[in-house]
Amino acid sequence: MNHKSLIAGVIGIALLAVAPLYTSNPYYIHMIGTIMIYAILLFGLDIVVGYTGQVSLGHAGLFGVGSYTAGVMFMKLGAPLWLIIPASIGITAGFGALLALPALRVTGPYLAMVTLAFGTIIQILINEMTFLTEGPLGIKVPKPDLFGAKLDEHGFYWMVLTLMVVSLVVVDRILRSQLGRAFEALRGSPVASDCMGVSVYRYKVYAFVISAGFAGLSGCLYAYSEQYISPNTYNFELTVLFLLAVIMGGRKTRSGALLGAAIIVILPKLLDDLEMFRQVASSLAVLMALGAGIGIAKKITTPKAMAIPVVGTIALAAFSFWLQSITDWRLSIFGLMILFVVYYLQDGIVGFFRGLFARKGASQAMSTQGLDMGRDALSIASNANDCEPGSDMLIAQSVLMQFGGLKAINNVDLRVKRGTIHGLIGPNGSGKSTMMNVLTGIYVPTAGTIEFSGQSLIGRTSSDIALSGIARTFQNVQLFGEMTALQNVQVGLHHTFESNLLDVALQTPRYKREDKAGVERGLGLLNFVGLGELAGEEARNLPYGKQRLLEIARALALDPQLLLLDEPAAGLTAPDIKELIAIIRKIRDHGITVILIEHHMDVVMSICDSVSVLDFGQKIAEGKPAEVQADEKVIEAYLGAPAA
Repeated sequence: MNHKSLIAGVIGIALLAVAPLYTSNPYYIHMIGTIMIYAILLFGLDIVVGYTGQVSLGHAGLFGVGSYTAGVMFMKLGAPLWLIIPASIGITAGFGALLALPALRVTGPYLAMVTLAFGTIIQILINEMTFLTEGPLGIKVPKPDLFGAKLDEHGFYWMVLTLMVVSLVVVDRILRSQLGRAFEALRGSPVASDCMGVSVYRYKVYAFVISAGFAGLSGCLYAYSEQYISPNTYNFELTVLFLLAVIMGGRKTRSGALLGAAIIVILPKLLDDLEMFRQVASSLAVLMALGAGIGIAKKITTPKAMAIPVVGTIALAAFSFWLQSITDWRLSIFGLMILFVVYYLQDGIVGFFRGLFARKGASQAMSTQGLDMGRDALSIASNANDCEPGSDMLIAQSVLMQFGGLKAINNVDLRVKRGTIHGLIGPNGSGKSTMMNVLTGIYVPTAGTIEFSGQSLIGRTSSDIALSGIARTFQNVQLFGEMTALQNVQVGLHHTFESNLLDVALQTPRYKREDKAGVERGLGLLNFVGLGELAGEEARNLPYGKQRLLEIARALALDPQLLLLDEPAAGLTAPDIKELIAIIRKIRDHGITVILIEHHMDVVMSICDSVSVLDFGQKIAEGKPAEVQADEKVIEAYLGAPAA
């Protein structure tokens, strides 16, 4: 978090803290309190929606679980606040796990349907379990006692503000830690995440459980705020509003969650008042025109791109002054405003204005910290390879990979010697990348055996194989585009962190020590591949050739014994290829065995110790590079005709 954001945050919190002192109207105090309660839930929901990229329509149900946990514990047990709050968080997190374990095995619309069904079931259970929840009659929950004193409206408001600030800090720390990087990696590339040792399923569940815990806290506070809860509150409309709040405010930002909460609380109420609607519509038109002007001046956007948003907001303002009554148009206007934000501001309102005022910040201080670390960047990996050079590291026998009637790999044998660079070549469609996917657990072979350092790889998950010492790059670059180059490498270093959620939330010495070591090691690896000066640049903004090198640095972060490189020279210029060859040789010199798929024959011939050739899924030749290059079967496979 930069200093400007921190100052703005402190000022905002201070204004919220003094707000009750400047109004005696309980309605406004209650409305702001509701916004802060919703914001707590949205902080957690953004972990699921903004970071892992999952669509959850079950958070209204989790919100209800938190509320009814508080209501039932007060009504049945007379439990105090200090016991009810952690119980609401824990029980709701448990329900979140109950939902996530089966639900997160599906994706996309299926996940949305499962979570929606969960929310509906929770509402039905609350309504039908009269022995526990009082059913349709609901539960009355008076304002709580704190330290023996009954909280009034102001006291409860400040308690909610305190818990919101604590929630904001905890969520911010989580998302800036190795956990946040793991969550964000899931959205960027699930396949690459698994191959970096970050189990996609496990961390999706983890994210959902954490998110559910915040929904439980929010629901608990809501029960005390309203002083009455009933099943009808936690319906489908509420869960859609929560989802829209994250999207409208801006995903991956805490200020966006707070703004989204304000929108879903205030906007419907503002649309009840025609005069207020006119003021809001006029202000929105002015802000949009101002933002568009700044964006065009800074060449961030174009007049064509901003024409419809600006004209649309101006038209809305003009329409508001034409209206004589808003009653019949209220829902239509609300829906159109939501569609407008979702369609034209895909990063949300906060994301839009952040893009206008953001400065490109390549962190020179960050990149220079690791300038002298390239030499030692692979020290851990080299220490892990003290086995006898020349012995078999990988043995694949009679490997068959069949898709229906197509045999992509047909009874291939492969032996890779420790400490060597083993080339795997062949024409397009010969089965090279399929072999890579089989070795890293993305595909389970139809038949055959694969042993790595004496251990079978068959049936093991990609994340388990990665953590056992096999790292890879991809034929089609699989980076985490919205993360910086350094953060991409830090995902590869995820296995080096032993700190847990509590360590992250409390910023314990263990977490700080591991985080500092991760930054230093990540910078060292970036310098090793020549990307140290680009540590703070988003991966999606790097040239294609640099993205290839970043994939190598990220793979090396796993401290692999075996590195699989899938066409690393693709997209590189001649000088870059020369640099790549030097990097691969340095990797081998550190004791890391390499399997190289490459179409640049000059690269293969200059650095490979041995080469295997595939054609139509079968191995047709194997041996020293020069021997293979002269083999008639290889020449025929590449040229399509027998050798002269």
